[in-house]
Amino acid sequence: MTSARPTRRRGAALDEAILQATIEELHAVGFRSLTMDAVAARAGTSKNVIYRRWPSRGALCVAAYLRMLPTDAEDTPDTGSVRSDALALLQRANERMSTPVGQMLRELIAGIQAEPEPLRDLREQASRAGVAVWLKVLTRAVSRGEVDPSALTPRVATVAVDLLRNEYSLNGARSVPDAVLVEIVDQVYLPLMRSHG
Repeated sequence: MTSARPTRRRGAALDEAILQATIEELHAVGFRSLTMDAVAARAGTSKNVIYRRWPSRGALCVAAYLRMLPTDAEDTPDTGSVRSDALALLQRANERMSTPVGQMLRELIAGIQAEPEPLRDLREQASRAGVAVWLKVLTRAVSRGEVDPSALTPRVATVAVDLLRNEYSLNGARSVPDAVLVEIVDQVYLPLMRSHG
């Protein structure tokens, strides 16, 4: 009687196993301590197999992080007020940024500064993830006459969340109080939305 040999994973199944192993390692030890040997062992493959798919530890970790971003369109707040909607979106972003996944993003950005391509991919994807939701909120606000139509650009729409990111990345916050979110919305975001043009 012959014993069954383990099925050899290939293609998408192997990629999935490697990315899942990378996510688990990122959660367990963080980017700074993550090694390709540990990922390979966790995924049940070899370092050479990983390097054939991702040229560096940074590229692999960026691919794994991007896999964690939500793929479905998020529920967009619709309270009937741009102020309430913006605060709800900012509170949601703040909750995410204060989690271990938010810390992982900041650590990853700091750790891959010497890798321009993965860094660009990470920044583009992470910032693009929320643009559609902010634009949807502003589009409704324009139709209600609360916001100037010229504010409907990705850069302007996401000013509030960019200011929130600065609290984490530049000021080293671990969590941002609600009072700061209110200041961002009331003192910067709403005046910009109404006077933009």
